[in-house]
Amino acid sequence: MIAFQMPAPLPQDEIATLIGRHATANGDYLTAIDGLSLHRQSAPTASLFHAARPSVAIIAQGGKQVTLGSDTFHYGRMQYLLTSVDLPVQVRVVEASEAEPHLCVVLAIDSADVAALVTADDAAGQTPLTVPTTRGISVSDVAPELLDAMLRLLRLLDAPQEIAVLAPLIRRELTFRLLNGPVGARLRHMALASSQSHQVSQAIDWIRLNYSEPLRIEHLAGLASMSMSSLHHHFKAITAMTPMQYQKLLRLQEARRLMLVEKIDAGTAGYRVGYASESQFSREYSRQFGNAPRRDVKGWSQTGSA
Repeated sequence: MIAFQMPAPLPQDEIATLIGRHATANGDYLTAIDGLSLHRQSAPTASLFHAARPSVAIIAQGGKQVTLGSDTFHYGRMQYLLTSVDLPVQVRVVEASEAEPHLCVVLAIDSADVAALVTADDAAGQTPLTVPTTRGISVSDVAPELLDAMLRLLRLLDAPQEIAVLAPLIRRELTFRLLNGPVGARLRHMALASSQSHQVSQAIDWIRLNYSEPLRIEHLAGLASMSMSSLHHHFKAITAMTPMQYQKLLRLQEARRLMLVEKIDAGTAGYRVGYASESQFSREYSRQFGNAPRRDVKGWSQTGSA
């Protein structure tokens, strides 16, 4: 008598199963693996403002769109979004249902791993690809090698005793796969001290850490070792914003978080993020989010969605 075995699940189906098993309800889930989070939604969502960090996000099921400035990026099942610098974006789940929820895995990119791998390539005489300064976000299809590495990382969630030893190795492999993938040149250039992308990333880091402070373009250009005109040009190419616009959006996003999460009043929130005038804060907040601060917070509180 011949015994028939069920075929092994496809890697993309196994990834979806693993995400669904560890993310059992709508929401965002941190995991025992450093930098790895899981995300589930059973219906399309409104557009939410989000401070994106360098990361790779792979969709196992459903679809999502991410808006940076005036550019919108769409990605779906077995595609990934690579974010190479800190960016204030809008995110919306566009494809999800109770039967087939949106399932996504996000892994933070370790800058030390990127730098070490790029340095190793330089030592081996591999000249980095030359690419124009482009957006700090890109979408690509998931290659089988990248999919396999992410699957092995997710499997560790069911073997917690192996995480400490194996997770760092697989994370480094994932970074290697990204660097050598179709959009990896952008990530690589962020790590090269001689590139405009790296110089702009230094300016971005300063704004992110000092968003409530007055911004002087000549000071920012000095930190990035660029002329003011060059900084302005390359900064906008990567972020779709000027440095001033970038700072303003960070301020408004943080003020919104303070009001929604920490229940701070609008005047105090505006002052904390760097506004000296409450009327200016209210005016710029209304222009960005479509409602005055108090009305916006009240609307989110009534829907229960922050």
